[in-house]
Amino acid sequence: MRTTDLKSIYLSLLAAFIFTLLPWAGVGLLLRPDFVLLTLIFWILRAPHQCNIGTAWFMGLWVDLATGGIFGQYALAYTATSFVAVIYQRRLVLFNNMQQLVYVLALLIISQLVLLTLKTFAGNESLGWVYFVPSLTGVFLWQAAIILGLNTGKYSRSN
Repeated sequence: MRTTDLKSIYLSLLAAFIFTLLPWAGVGLLLRPDFVLLTLIFWILRAPHQCNIGTAWFMGLWVDLATGGIFGQYALAYTATSFVAVIYQRRLVLFNNMQQLVYVLALLIISQLVLLTLKTFAGNESLGWVYFVPSLTGVFLWQAAIILGLNTGKYSRSN
C-alpha cells in the first residue's frame, strides 16, 4: 500500500475547514454537509496511523473556535465518531460501496446525535428531522467522491 504524505492530509483538512467557513445561507446552510468530518473519515480509512482520534479532536477544536458555539462540542462529536471509525477501520475498507455508504451515514448520524444532545443540554430547541439532512448530503458527497475515483477501500473502483 502506498504511503500517504502528511502534507496532503493537512491540506485536505484545511480545504474542508475553509469549505465549512464559507458564508452558507438559506437552503445551502440547511444542506451543507460536515466537510471536516467527511475528510476525517476518509483519512481514517486511508491512513489511520497519520490521521487518528487526536487529529479529529484537534480539528473539532478548530471548528468550535470558528463557529462560536459551545466550546468542545465539535471536538467531542468528531472524537466519538472517529473512535467508532477507528474501531471498524479494518472491516470498513473491505466493504463494497453500498455498505460503505451505510456506514458513513451511521458515522455522520453519530456525530449529529452527539451535537444534538449537547445543544439540547445547552437549552437550544430541537429542529426535528431537518437537523439530519446534512448527513444525507454528506453521503451523497461521499458517493460523488467514489464515482470521481477517490479510492476509499478495496472495492471502491470495481463497483
